[in-house]
Amino acid sequence: MAPKPRILAVGSTNTDFVAKVNVVPNAGETIISDGSYSFVPGGKGANAAVAAARLGADVVFCARIGNDSNGKMLRATYESEKIDTRYLTTDKSLPTGLAAIFVESNGANRIVVFPGANSALCREDVEEALTSYPDALLVQFEIPLDTVYYSVEQANKGNVPVIIDAGPIIPGLDLSKFGKIEIFSPNESEAEALTGIKPYDPESYIRICLDLYSKLDTKYVVLKLGHRGCYVYDGKMGIAIPSYYVTAVDTTAAGDAFTAAMTYEYLRSGDIKSACRYANAVGALTVTKNGALPSLPTEEQVIAFIREN
Repeated sequence: MAPKPRILAVGSTNTDFVAKVNVVPNAGETIISDGSYSFVPGGKGANAAVAAARLGADVVFCARIGNDSNGKMLRATYESEKIDTRYLTTDKSLPTGLAAIFVESNGANRIVVFPGANSALCREDVEEALTSYPDALLVQFEIPLDTVYYSVEQANKGNVPVIIDAGPIIPGLDLSKFGKIEIFSPNESEAEALTGIKPYDPESYIRICLDLYSKLDTKYVVLKLGHRGCYVYDGKMGIAIPSYYVTAVDTTAAGDAFTAAMTYEYLRSGDIKSACRYANAVGALTVTKNGALPSLPTEEQVIAFIREN
């Protein structure tokens, strides 16, 4: 049996306050909702780490939590998922990150993130985590940009492939500071923010990819297009890969799950198209359940879903 791919996820970890509402209020408006609310583990880095672990990857998670009850709960959660938490640092002064997520009845979400300890994730944390000899580095932008740039730089020095989930878009992001990237993957709003081009048809997809190629040293660009699936570009040609039809309940963590699944399958197969088809299935399954971590499927569930569809 081949060894499991080892993925180093460097990113954010939060406690998510998830509120189900019919509609979100306008400015100055108060709404009394008959929906539900809950507190669940989340954060883009953690979502990706757990998603990859449930699919069968050997996952190392580099992040920061607070010295509080939320931090203790999150550490225990990741350990129960068999994630390597040696590089999950407890910050002595900052609280665990918090995300307030409002989910409308159609599954659309609006999210406000309070970074807390995530804002202190630093170069030294990453340097230590890279001693785990990963097969790939998976990183996103819910941590300090300097730490993201440094992570890519150090992964390049060790010839570790870099996969970037290009969200969220934050002020000061400079694509020219990135070194070599294996896969760069924005969603629809992130692609538009980075290029000024709205992704609405194949012509716009290729224009976005060409623009990103002019700014990045990347092997592939993979656009996450929600219910439309994804679009893969390799520098010469692009292909649209359709998603699976499902009824969306909550889109939280779907993009994180997609990128984690794509990374895992790409490491196993070396085939970006196969990786994206697999990731589409994982993303589709994720939106059929509420919450971030609770919605992430196992490998067995994904295999069954693909067979049925």
